[in-house]
Amino acid sequence: MLETSADSPVPVRVVSEAIGDYLSRLGSVWIEGELSEVTIRPGAQMVFMRLRDTSADMSISIMCHKSVVEAVQPLPANARVIMNSKVSWYAKSGSLSFSVKEIRQVGVGELLARLEELKNKLAEEGLFDESRKSLLPFLPRAVGLICGRNSDAEKDVVENAKRRFPSVRFEIREVAVQGAAAVVEVSAALKELDAHPDVDVIIITRGGGSFEDLLPFSDESLVRLAASCTTPIVSAIGHEKDAPLLDLVADWRASTPTDAGKRVVPDMNEELSKIAGLRDRALRTLTQRIDFERNKIAQYMDRPSMRDPQTIITLRSEIINSLRNRSHRSASHRIALGGEEIAQLATALRTLSPQSTLDRGYSVVQRPDGAIVRSATDVKSGDHLKVRLANGGIAVITE
Repeated sequence: MLETSADSPVPVRVVSEAIGDYLSRLGSVWIEGELSEVTIRPGAQMVFMRLRDTSADMSISIMCHKSVVEAVQPLPANARVIMNSKVSWYAKSGSLSFSVKEIRQVGVGELLARLEELKNKLAEEGLFDESRKSLLPFLPRAVGLICGRNSDAEKDVVENAKRRFPSVRFEIREVAVQGAAAVVEVSAALKELDAHPDVDVIIITRGGGSFEDLLPFSDESLVRLAASCTTPIVSAIGHEKDAPLLDLVADWRASTPTDAGKRVVPDMNEELSKIAGLRDRALRTLTQRIDFERNKIAQYMDRPSMRDPQTIITLRSEIINSLRNRSHRSASHRIALGGEEIAQLATALRTLSPQSTLDRGYSVVQRPDGAIVRSATDVKSGDHLKVRLANGGIAVITE
């Protein structure tokens, strides 16, 4: 560590050499990234290029001998590689560069294995669960669209959406959809649209391409960003057979950009047809109800009581008269029966009464206490007795 102060500064040479000494301790390192800006000058032995980080807007300058590049030729554009490099510090000019000793292209098989490992990791975290996905809005105020610059995918989405709902409004963000800048630009556009107050759904789309072209849409940082968005996301990457990880985390996976345009807005003609059908159904229901009530009223009006309200009084009057006559007949009959029964009882009473005997000339002799004298031996001389005749009675004294 350099010991310096305002009174004892060190010259530039010392600082530059110290930086070189510090960086030399780093030794050789293996770096992974995407090649870009490869410059091979005719007759030159050195090749200059840049190595970019696809998940961040960052790159480093590298150089290597022409033979190192020729050993892995042909390299596709934006090839993903790993490099064995060493930091070189030029003390005289104060510049840093990476000297590459070996370049290896990352094979498709290795990339697939990495993607499968990342897929399993994100699945275990629940990022692909259906329970965390949101339903698409029926009619969004605005549709966010992330697509390539002047791309066919953009035209397919916009044209199909407007064909279904002509007044649909788009917030379009044209970005790089392949290469080193894709992840950074797509992520920035996604953050912007997710924060937009009018955007109710976001479509991320691009046309078909090679496996390497679609790799940005399986980047871990982009997938996690999509999972954290509050606005529903529709993924329309490539064709039906293409399956980047963004498809799994999106709220809806469209098979093509055309399908995405159809999914985010309703078909206006179809909705108008539904409205017309519902209106006709409501009209039929209301008409049937009115007809039903009208028929019911007509039936009420056809009743005799409605044609001649006096009928109700007449009918009730007849019933009352009938009941009254019936009660009179019943009472008279009961009285007659009662009279006959009384007459019978009177006859029986007269038959059994001592009065009938008296009426035939007999009399009844009673003591003063009312006891009946039945034998001459029951009285003595001088007893006061009462003799009851048919009409009245007389008092006698025995001798």
